Amino acid sequence: QVQLVESGGGSVQAGASLRLSCGASGRTFSPYAMGWFRQGPGKERELVAAISWSGGNPYYADSVKGRFTISRDNAKNTVYLQMNSLKPEDTAVYSCALDPHFVLTTSPRYWGQGTQVTVSS
Repeated sequence: QVQLVESGGGSVQAGASLRLSCGASGRTFSPYAMGWFRQGPGKERELVAAISWSGGNPYYADSVKGRFTISRDNAKNTVYLQMNSLKPEDTAVYSCALDPHFVLTTSPRYWGQGTQVTVSS
């Protein structure tokens, strides 16, 4: 069993920055890909960013390109999401996901509990 724990969420003003972290523990097997999803009030869950085992060619949703950066530290079994120039529409619960594959699939196997990000105007 793999356990994922997110941290770094909070309440900020528009234009501010936050960095989310997600640490994995338990029975992790290499390679594995990780990513971040979010679900805002009254909205569907969407994939925000994903990163492969190697860290190459990360994926970003069009709504966050140029503002968010995903990275990982395999030695620490941790993935990060640096969020800059935050907008009110970024308000959501952000959840970390992990797949025991080189790249993230459309249905990740493991999920964290989520961390709240609130952006006020």
